[in-house]
Amino acid sequence: MKLKDIKALASVQGPARTVSERLSRKCYSVEDMRKLAAKRLPKSIFEYIEGGGEDEVSLRRNRSSFDDWSFLPKWGSVDNLDLSSTLLGGPVSMPVTLSPTGGTRLFHPQGESAVARAALAAGIPYGLAHLSTTTMEDVSAAAPGLRRWFNLEPTSDKGLLQAVLDRVSNAGYEALLVNVDCRAIGHRERDYRNGFTAPPSIKPKTVVEGMLHPAWALGFLANDAIAFPNLDAEVPAGPLASSPDMWRTLLAGSYEPTDWDDIRDLRERWNGPIVLKGVVNPNDAALAASMGIDAIQVSNHGGRQLDHMAAPLDVLADIVERTAGRMEIIVDGGIRRGSDVVKALALGADACSIGRPYLYGLAAASEAGVAHVLTLFRAEMTRTMMLLGVSTIEELRTEGRDLIRHRNEAFTRTQPTEPTWALQK
Repeated sequence: MKLKDIKALASVQGPARTVSERLSRKCYSVEDMRKLAAKRLPKSIFEYIEGGGEDEVSLRRNRSSFDDWSFLPKWGSVDNLDLSSTLLGGPVSMPVTLSPTGGTRLFHPQGESAVARAALAAGIPYGLAHLSTTTMEDVSAAAPGLRRWFNLEPTSDKGLLQAVLDRVSNAGYEALLVNVDCRAIGHRERDYRNGFTAPPSIKPKTVVEGMLHPAWALGFLANDAIAFPNLDAEVPAGPLASSPDMWRTLLAGSYEPTDWDDIRDLRERWNGPIVLKGVVNPNDAALAASMGIDAIQVSNHGGRQLDHMAAPLDVLADIVERTAGRMEIIVDGGIRRGSDVVKALALGADACSIGRPYLYGLAAASEAGVAHVLTLFRAEMTRTMMLLGVSTIEELRTEGRDLIRHRNEAFTRTQPTEPTWALQK
């Protein structure tokens, strides 16, 4: 081959001019972003993202459950492929949401504000955690057009509850994400080994890790303390300050007995949509639907709470059957590819939610990193739907069970049909 032929075939790339361009050249999957995040963060901080409860069986099953399902593409034209959908009465550019995550500024000083801006640009909702490290008002100011949801715990203190709800409403949050899986904090042994306790235990290796990651350490030390300013009705004044009690709230938790009566009371107090987050029992899903809850997020808290808990994908079909279209269903846990989202929608989900993937992006490159993760999901969903043979989310959900099979199912479910051209003879 002549030199001119080689030049014609090869393209010479100049240096990347933006962070987004650099990411597009080196990170082709969420796993690539995960590896980059691992390089940017001290080991103890990275493992706080990664870890699960006890033996991490639930954590691993969340991921492996997607591998149990195979696609059965259909042949035919795919016209005007469209990922857009609706969720809780509003538009989404793709059926993906960002789950609430606590302590987000631990991973990058821009924290929740960077995540919110990326979600706004992507046209998807963002759930702000009650253990977030940026005030709900500052997140609203950072992304005023964003569909914002606020995450809270049920409480029997109705005065505090109403005051918090008033603050949430005044800050422009349209929906509540209510945790129903946090009666205790899971036994996260990785955290204990790393000194990630309440309050944190500073060990020699902690100092060494900080020194080996100077960019992270500088960001951590140069910005407001890690604090949780959204736990009550008062808007903090001045810089955020931390305390041992705050760290106990994040890492040790506190249990206040609540039950379905408290959910009914919350339904009466809040005029907007309510999503119960952490439902895996079909009986609970049916009960929530009967009391007018708008949606559930089928979740085992990313495998961080009760170990050996059912993976969301394993119970999804039963929940879809029991709720019978009376509420919307969001699925999280183990989702790392756009193809995972497609599988969940084919099984009856209305949307999927991600947590760890966008935290990898945040840790790796702030807002640009989160945006890149969402770009990956959008591209993978588009490619999967094209190869599967569906054009819209509605078509995927309608025909999904004929396009996907579990490894334990016989491949005989689809009834033979004659092609349209044969019927026209």
